[in-house]
Amino acid sequence: MPEQKTYATGKRKTSIARVWLSPGTGKITVNHRDIDEYFGRETSKMIIRQPLELTENLGRFDVWVNVNGGGPSGQAGAIKHGITKALLGVDVTLRGTLKKAGFITRDSRIKERKKYGRKAARASFQFSKR
Repeated sequence: MPEQKTYATGKRKTSIARVWLSPGTGKITVNHRDIDEYFGRETSKMIIRQPLELTENLGRFDVWVNVNGGGPSGQAGAIKHGITKALLGVDVTLRGTLKKAGFITRDSRIKERKKYGRKAARASFQFSKR
């Protein structure tokens, strides 16, 4: 029987993560590099592992990720969202646990667009009466 792979897409800010989950030893690969090599900060690594730790699947699946766009924080959030969706593809009974932790909902906070007649999204040019 061929190896079962589950695919999901996760998004956060401007980052998009394509995540593949397959049964394995718990190895996480991001853009052809190990997670420790790709992410320097421990908080980013912790964010990525959260859905696996919560569902007690940390050593059960190998995670292969292709992520682009945004910065390290947004990419970590996108990977977390993708892993969550992939876990739901593997086992639907995990939905309650992941939903209660708030992992299923996509974080829709993005940068506000610049408005015309202004310096930035909300900041105006300096005003002088004279």
